[in-house]
Amino acid sequence: MGKGGRDRRTSEGSHDALRPSSSQGASQGGSTLALAVAEPETSRAPDVRMHDLEEPPAAAFPPRSRDLSFLRAVIDRRLGLLVPPAASHPAVLHAAMRHILLSPGKRLRPLLTLAAAIQLNASEHAVLDFGCALEMIHASSLIVDDLPCMDDAAMRRAQPTTHVQYGEDVAVLASIGLLSRAFGVAAAAPGVSEHARLDAVAILSMAVGSLGLCGGQYDDLRPSPGRSLAATEDVNRRKTGVLFSAAVEIAGHVAAADETQLGHLKALAGHVGRAYQILDDILDASGSSASLGKDVGKDAHKATVIASLGAPRARKLLSEHLAGALTASKELGPNTDGQEPLRDFMTAAFGELMGPLAP
Repeated sequence: MGKGGRDRRTSEGSHDALRPSSSQGASQGGSTLALAVAEPETSRAPDVRMHDLEEPPAAAFPPRSRDLSFLRAVIDRRLGLLVPPAASHPAVLHAAMRHILLSPGKRLRPLLTLAAAIQLNASEHAVLDFGCALEMIHASSLIVDDLPCMDDAAMRRAQPTTHVQYGEDVAVLASIGLLSRAFGVAAAAPGVSEHARLDAVAILSMAVGSLGLCGGQYDDLRPSPGRSLAATEDVNRRKTGVLFSAAVEIAGHVAAADETQLGHLKALAGHVGRAYQILDDILDASGSSASLGKDVGKDAHKATVIASLGAPRARKLLSEHLAGALTASKELGPNTDGQEPLRDFMTAAFGELMGPLAP
């Protein structure tokens, strides 16, 4: 066993999902991730009945992929299987749930869950449904964020926001439907102990509640005058970082990680959450709706890191958080195959920004 915990591989080659093919050259520092994982896909998972859901077979994870794109494809398909088909009653509500959940996205939260598990020598199968539950919570929060009473956004992921497409009443119900389904998925996750499922439900509950997403959104909408940078970063931690932290914490529990390993995972997630929010603020201020696929300029009157530091210093802080995440992955150590999937996750999340930080 390596320092990542006990081996929980369920099938030969299941951990090879991130291993470069011997016929393909390695890129700088061994990081061979292709950015296809961050590109949108237009295909939707086929509709199935809820009673047909079952644990994904080992064959769902093709071996010897050099990036995370296979895992992303598995996540997309599994998400489509875990929610009711659009044709089932009430059809409009289920269509609204699938509208945001299955729209093209980066799937960073489930990818982080799987990458952390693999780096800890645990099976990606064991955490797949937990990662999907996180994506459902994230999608639920996006519906709420876009409502007229919140950010009043018209576009999300290059398509109309849920309330624009289906109406505010349906959007609210779709958000509740996704949130409640997420807890059901976590509570019934296959291939893990009852204790692991209970831990996951507790972690998700804390992440969503008033001390997590809800509280962060509240403070984001009602910034106190003269808010400090530290206070702004705390809002970002609760508004954005909590789901990244939940992803690695759940993976760590499933992999039976020790306290030192959990500490490295939490440090990485903390840096990822802060970096991602800073990047989102930068893009909101400088990007276009056409390039980002969503409304921009929504943070103009909010307390953001850019508002506190200015764009140049915010970019510097972003780079510091990216470097901190890479350090945490290095300190956690590779898995028994010598791979650092969390480093590949960082490239999937932040793309070309990771170039100057590669070893």
